[in-house]
Amino acid sequence: MKPGTMLKDIARSLVRKPVTERYPFERRPAPDRLRGQLIWNPDPCTGCGLCALDCPADAIEVLVIDKKAKIFEITYHLDRCTFCGQCVESCRQGCLEMQDDQWELAALDRGGFLIMRRKDGAAPAKQDSPPANGDEQAA
Repeated sequence: MKPGTMLKDIARSLVRKPVTERYPFERRPAPDRLRGQLIWNPDPCTGCGLCALDCPADAIEVLVIDKKAKIFEITYHLDRCTFCGQCVESCRQGCLEMQDDQWELAALDRGGFLIMRRKDGAAPAKQDSPPANGDEQAA
C-alpha cells in the first residue's frame, strides 16, 4: 500500500463518524423471519414424534411416558439444532414455533443447551447432565 493512499484514509477517518455499531448497548430489532430458539406448546401436542423423526440434527427427542394419559416429554438439544425449521413444518398440530426474539444463545457451559419439558408440568423423568458436585447420587 502506498503511503499517500494510507494518509488519505487516515485523514478521511478523522472527520467521519465511525461505521461500527455499539452492539451490546444499542440493539437492532431482529428480522421478522429469523429462526431462533424452538418453543414447544404442550397443549395441542399429541406426542406423535414427527418433529423428532424429521429433525436432521437429532436435536429433538420425544419420550412417551403414558400414551393413554397423554403424558410425555420433549428434550431439545439447543447445541445440536441447526435452526432449519423442519420440525415446525412437519408438526401437524402446530405446537412448535421458532422464536424470532430469542437468538442470542451463547453460553459458557453446555448445561444451558439441554431443554427438557414435560406435558403435565412435572419434573422431567430423566436427567442427562451429571450432578453438580460430580458425585453419583442414589435415586
